[in-house]
Amino acid sequence: MEKVKAKIAPSMLSSDFANLASEAERMLQFGADWLHMDIMDGHFVPNLTIGPPVIQSLRQHSRAYLDCHLMVTNPMDYVKPLSKAGASGFTFHVEVSQENWQDLIQKIKAAGMRPGVALKPGTPIEQVFPLVEAEVPVEMVLVMTVEPGFGGQEFMPEMMDKVRVLRKKYPSLDIEVDGGLGPKTIDVAASAGANCIVAGSSIFKAVKPQEVISLLRKSVEAQCKI
Repeated sequence: MEKVKAKIAPSMLSSDFANLASEAERMLQFGADWLHMDIMDGHFVPNLTIGPPVIQSLRQHSRAYLDCHLMVTNPMDYVKPLSKAGASGFTFHVEVSQENWQDLIQKIKAAGMRPGVALKPGTPIEQVFPLVEAEVPVEMVLVMTVEPGFGGQEFMPEMMDKVRVLRKKYPSLDIEVDGGLGPKTIDVAASAGANCIVAGSSIFKAVKPQEVISLLRKSVEAQCKI
């Protein structure tokens, strides 16, 4: 397997939103690589969270890689606003971009962000293959290990089959997992081939978050044989 780097991304949905800048800084000091930002529109998923204004506010206080996961019906509408706000990664859902993903990827890259694609638990992994193999490809695939929309759900181990298929097919691809990740589930995800780990409750509710971040990283590095 070609080298892929472990990237640990605390999910800021689990942070104290009233103190977002200090929570972001705390996570970086604890060893986080990325900050995972869940953008939900209340339509693609029932929950409503944050949008470009919050990303812009956080960017004024942090140089962190802001890994934005767009659980929205019309991701194209968010490309310019999120780029202007200072987003780093822009991950859209394959379920809502069947008709325009090529144009969407190009616009994301042209706007200076890193394109990624996400898929819900019920979506076949084959749907993302064309996006990874395109002339202008996505650079990350996010395999949801819970139904998107809410934090604190149970990890779905059966989703690891998707991760295994991706890792075998694309040895150097960034593969992200999101939902129910923590000390009890990390080894299953890492051994399947995931290298980008989103974790919310397991980090933010920990007595020592830095130890959880370190544990997640060590598991990925060991399992991916980096």
